[in-house]
Amino acid sequence: MIKSIALLLIALITSQVQVEAFQMQMNMPGMVSKKVIVTGAAGRTGSIVFRLLNKDPRFDAVGLVRSEASAKKLIAKTQCNLEEIVVSDVTQMEFEKEAENPHPWPYALDGAEAMVICTSAVPQISKVSIIKSMLKIPLNILTPKKKAINFRDLKFKYKPGQYPEMVDYVGQKKQIDLAKKMGVKHVVLVSSMGGLDENNFLNQIGKDKNGEGHGDILIWKRKAERYLCLSGLQYTVIHPGGLVDPPEPNTMELVLDVDDKLMQNEKKSIARTDVAKLCIAALTESGGKSVSFDCIGRQLGEGEESLKSAEEIFKAFLNEGKTCDYALGPKGM
Repeated sequence: MIKSIALLLIALITSQVQVEAFQMQMNMPGMVSKKVIVTGAAGRTGSIVFRLLNKDPRFDAVGLVRSEASAKKLIAKTQCNLEEIVVSDVTQMEFEKEAENPHPWPYALDGAEAMVICTSAVPQISKVSIIKSMLKIPLNILTPKKKAINFRDLKFKYKPGQYPEMVDYVGQKKQIDLAKKMGVKHVVLVSSMGGLDENNFLNQIGKDKNGEGHGDILIWKRKAERYLCLSGLQYTVIHPGGLVDPPEPNTMELVLDVDDKLMQNEKKSIARTDVAKLCIAALTESGGKSVSFDCIGRQLGEGEESLKSAEEIFKAFLNEGKTCDYALGPKGM
């Protein structure tokens, strides 16, 4: 008799655990989950942010993309459901004509508490510059201390209408305006390190030899950051170094600082996955505080302790009270 009761209790407990686990996986009603919009969700970094949020029961993630092609791309990358994606071009929303259209955004975005902005202008490599660089290889090989390919010789350009000013400034301002209109409380913005140096080589992409053209990506990004800081919303601005996709397991430990101090490091790269994890940390550990910071990864040496989590590192940094100073940087920003 006692054995039968014990077996019954074990069966009931096991059943309850299975139900709770299922609810966590399916994000079923009864769970309190934070709705988060991820813009640029089909991009290389945005898709990782979306995937991590989507499998975390604490969140109800919605991927915001501009086209059906991007939606298909996101589904292929993350195996998410179609109903978890919203196709809409935020730049075409008219917030000023509220009397005519008081709800210019898709209703599927309603109820979001946070937004993670992962949009960025993406340059395309010039095929002509590739050919020219390849033709130089034989001479470069014969020249002492010269690399076979000088990657600075490669030229990049932006697609028409997808220049940094339009994507990283005008487009991000629109997303911030959307967040305010919708009542979103917290915006996490993935930007880039190096914004204090107007001569950074990234700013030259899209310009000709006379310095004319559609470039200055870091300057436009920093202007969007300032707009967010003045918006009245809680914000977390993340400035990653060079984005890389190292093989798993990742053996780099996160290092956070402010005002481009990390630009002095010889190695300034960071794994996209680590940036995505910092986005999650910002959503869970900010405690209502706003902050702007730089981040890179540091390769652990032999015998060093195991990696701290992004949450631990972010929380420790937040307790230091440091944040980027937007009084610094090129004039006119």
